[in-house]
Amino acid sequence: MQTIIPRSLLVKSTIIFGLALLIYILGLFPQLVLNIYSNGLYPIFSSVLRWISSIFPFALGDILYGLLIVFALIQVFLFFKRRKSLSKSHRLIIPLKLFNLFLILYISFKLLWGLNYARPSITQKLTISDEKYNVKELVILGNYFIDKLNTLQPQLSPKLSYDINELRKKAVIEYQHMEIQNSFFHYNAPSIKPVLNDWMVSKIGIEGYYNPLSGEANINMKLPAWVLPFVACHEISHQMGVAREDEANLVAYLVGVNSNDVNFQYSVNYNMLRYILFEIRMKSPEDYLKMRDKISPEVLANFKAENEFWAKYNGQMSSYMGVAFDKFLKLNNQKRGIKSYQNIVIWLWNIHKKELSASN
Repeated sequence: MQTIIPRSLLVKSTIIFGLALLIYILGLFPQLVLNIYSNGLYPIFSSVLRWISSIFPFALGDILYGLLIVFALIQVFLFFKRRKSLSKSHRLIIPLKLFNLFLILYISFKLLWGLNYARPSITQKLTISDEKYNVKELVILGNYFIDKLNTLQPQLSPKLSYDINELRKKAVIEYQHMEIQNSFFHYNAPSIKPVLNDWMVSKIGIEGYYNPLSGEANINMKLPAWVLPFVACHEISHQMGVAREDEANLVAYLVGVNSNDVNFQYSVNYNMLRYILFEIRMKSPEDYLKMRDKISPEVLANFKAENEFWAKYNGQMSSYMGVAFDKFLKLNNQKRGIKSYQNIVIWLWNIHKKELSASN
């Protein structure tokens, strides 16, 4: 007997495939993405999602992810349970339905947030140059951040700590402060939540993440307190439609460094120094060793405490997730994958180039 796929399923599959193809093609035109999606549809989608999710006191997106995983596992279980009794028609129909489901997830991800990966770099909007530095200039930049941290560290609040409400409130205020200077930093309908399972998230090696299903910024509140302001500002930038990780770091830095709160200033400068020192260690190990000796014992103690925090949870899973996230970034217009995080060093140099050139 000839196998037959229902006409309705074929029509449905054609429509779904057509939509997925249309979205893929749209992603090839960054300026069109910016005009139609990033500055048009996305702010509406994301504001509505954040407003809805803010009603719930817990991380709604984590629950939705969990339900999706359970649903997928049930479907796989049912398929293997019934596979021997399936007709020839169903052996074609089921793979087609699974392909449709994959395309629906792709479409949903792209429409809810993922198309932002295709927008032009926000450095164009913020007028920040991509001019490369040399090793000498990199060392100058590193010394500049070391001096800033050495100065800021003694001014940190004694016994610094945050709960999620304090962190949310303060981060929102800082974005409002930046919006006065540049409308790019407009942020409404805040929805910032602690992750549901901070042990698992710490085990994987995640500081925070944006959830496209709910529009929430989820923060790992187990992190050392001096790291949290940067993470909160970083995840808020994702909510604003800044998808690329290096650009989210840039937005977080600009928000924190212009803050009147010493704790926020320290947090963003601390995290930027990590990237700078990594770059110096790769390009000039001798300078790295000299610069490390210039860091105050108190700042070094913070680095040590953070390293001990990750060592407490770190395992093989962290390496596997790093590889997976690298692949994810490369599939979403970040050709350098995780290495693209280091782009922030180029932008930091160009932000401070004039003042550093004048003082050296």
